Amino acid sequence: MASILEAAAQLLEAQGFAAFNTNAVAERAGVSIGSLYQYFPGKDALLIALMRREKERFHDDVLAALAAPTGRESLEHLIGAAVRQQLGRPELARLLDVEEERPETREALDGNSGFARLILQILLRSDLPPQPDVEVAADDLGQLVRALTDAAGARGDTDAAALQRRLCAAVFGYLGIARM
Repeated sequence: MASILEAAAQLLEAQGFAAFNTNAVAERAGVSIGSLYQYFPGKDALLIALMRREKERFHDDVLAALAAPTGRESLEHLIGAAVRQQLGRPELARLLDVEEERPETREALDGNSGFARLILQILLRSDLPPQPDVEVAADDLGQLVRALTDAAGARGDTDAAALQRRLCAAVFGYLGIARM
């Protein structure tokens, strides 16, 4: 199944949605169409599985932020994870961002990645400034990070360090944390 998902990702990156179909994915993966259908009943199921794989990879990277010794370092790791997700495979991320905006896709993905909950855990650390409503702050910051990374991807940005600096400035500014 992993080889089929990777073939789907490569096909999307190389040829976009116009060429994305189960026959092309099966051919690229080197499996029969019947084998593909054993795991994925159609193109939409394959796309949802690919999106879940990418979300799981992102979530695993973000979880490491919780182990950082300070709240600031946790936020920096979280921001770095968002940048890595968007710019590591930029065309794939851009195409999946577009697809994720479809209501039926959002529903199939259960809509929530848990990103705001992870931010909330970080914001509750004692070495970060308290927020008037920490749940709202976590949601705001999640939306802010997503909007800025998605915009960078849509523009075709490739400078990860510059994007990370902009995101850190926005997040730390929101939280009232002085720049170092």
